[in-house]
Amino acid sequence: MILGVHDGHDAGAVLIDGERIFAVNEERLNRIKKYRGFPRLSIKKVLEMASASPEDVDVIAVAGIFRRQKRLLELEENLGAIFGGDFKRKVLFVEHHLAHSASAYYTSGWREALAVSIDAAGDGLSSSIYIARDGEMVRIAQSTYLDSLGDFYASVTELLGFRPMRHEGKVMSLAAYGRPTYDLSAIIELNGLSFDNHLKVIGVEATKKLAEFFGYPLESAKRIADEMKRGNLNGKLQRKAIEIAASTQAHLEKLIEELGLKLEDKGVPVAYAGGVAQNVKANAVLRKIVGDDNLWVFPAMDDAGLAFGAAVFVKAQMERLEGRWRPFKLEHVYLGPAYSRGEVEDFLEENGLKYEEVSDVPSFVADVLVEGKLVGLFQGAMEFGPRALGNRSILADPGDEGVKERLNVALKRDVFQPFAPSLLWEKAGEYLEDLNGTPNEFMTMSYVASEDFRKEAPAVVHVDGTTRPQAVREDVNPVYYRIIKEFHKKTGIGAVLNTSFNMHGEPIVCSPEDALRTFRKAGLDVLVVEGFAVWEKKRT
Repeated sequence: MILGVHDGHDAGAVLIDGERIFAVNEERLNRIKKYRGFPRLSIKKVLEMASASPEDVDVIAVAGIFRRQKRLLELEENLGAIFGGDFKRKVLFVEHHLAHSASAYYTSGWREALAVSIDAAGDGLSSSIYIARDGEMVRIAQSTYLDSLGDFYASVTELLGFRPMRHEGKVMSLAAYGRPTYDLSAIIELNGLSFDNHLKVIGVEATKKLAEFFGYPLESAKRIADEMKRGNLNGKLQRKAIEIAASTQAHLEKLIEELGLKLEDKGVPVAYAGGVAQNVKANAVLRKIVGDDNLWVFPAMDDAGLAFGAAVFVKAQMERLEGRWRPFKLEHVYLGPAYSRGEVEDFLEENGLKYEEVSDVPSFVADVLVEGKLVGLFQGAMEFGPRALGNRSILADPGDEGVKERLNVALKRDVFQPFAPSLLWEKAGEYLEDLNGTPNEFMTMSYVASEDFRKEAPAVVHVDGTTRPQAVREDVNPVYYRIIKEFHKKTGIGAVLNTSFNMHGEPIVCSPEDALRTFRKAGLDVLVVEGFAVWEKKRT
């Protein structure tokens, strides 16, 4: 057994036992968003899911090499408390960007690829490119932490009054409301396969320099951001903020396009991870260059996936040594905790809840969606990664544009952020205008919505006409697929609105307790949990 551990921000653990994989991030268990620290609960949970004990673990693959003395001693103390005094003989450290790139390459199903990671920083670097062939990875390019594309985007995020390293998606969403007006080539550019940051500073110092460059009042940034969150996008400073966001997004896409053209020359597919790979608009630019079937973005692309990357890297090296390495394709990310019907029913009884047993979940959920209800759906194993993909999801009718405001109020979301659809696999070609291959199953890519889809499902199309879909296959998630299929039969729309089952700023729910708490806090209409329906409002 190989245990992957990441003890930084987005801490988590992954356990690989032969063909079985168990994965969970600490935030889902301790309910602290993007938790930074040792993943004690995650390690305990993956061992529990595998019915294993600490003694069964052969290798502990720890993501990240550099730690200050205090943090290294804390890590050793925490590992020793679980695995005993001789734990060090089991530990292998895997460099940060190698873990990111490995997570993408070793789950791509490809024998040969370019493995790419781009983020803010880790172990002194901010990007790495590897030639990956027959299970071996050789680095051919890198950028230092000072030449960080991810830090550039994070600094703009901070400049605009949002939290850097967390709210970059808000900048991407805002960008769709404006046009780029600034040329940012003087700030950061591509040099070969690496990046050059001409500011020569990062973090807060970069934010200050960017404030001077844009002439933006940093001292007012949070106030302006709060107004935009509430929907006021038309003030003078709000429009300037949107222009900055649009210019930053356009420049990111330009750099990724330039890099993509250089990567395309290598003639092999691209496996991609790292924090910058969260930017679905930039991913779409890269996809158009290398081809839909030649780009794989690891679903847990940010630091939440580092434990996974460390574990699969060590696994692959052991298999190479034994001459038995074979390409592996990750088919789904339902790798987290699951709860049996018996456990759920006991929970409902213990909490004195009124519930009904549902014999046909797909038909039931489709019916209540048609009625205009907001549905909390909880089933099977929790998703690994940042997206809810039908097992910990809130569902709504995508044909009702008014549902966006209801959900924004219920979940306390920012009004300018879009919602995404889950759609039938076979409808992807009809709904996605620029699809030229296999549709995306993990919400890691944006597409241009077709005219028909814009009309049928306006609640899941962004202001710029793009959408970030999950294409659902029946063999991967049969219940969820059939929900969408039943909804299609009743409405003619082969998609549902799918947003993650959490309040804004909180982790996605993991347990039935989490689901009930969020269901009540959000005031959803019905909670469907492992075949039981809970109503706390009168059904009309």
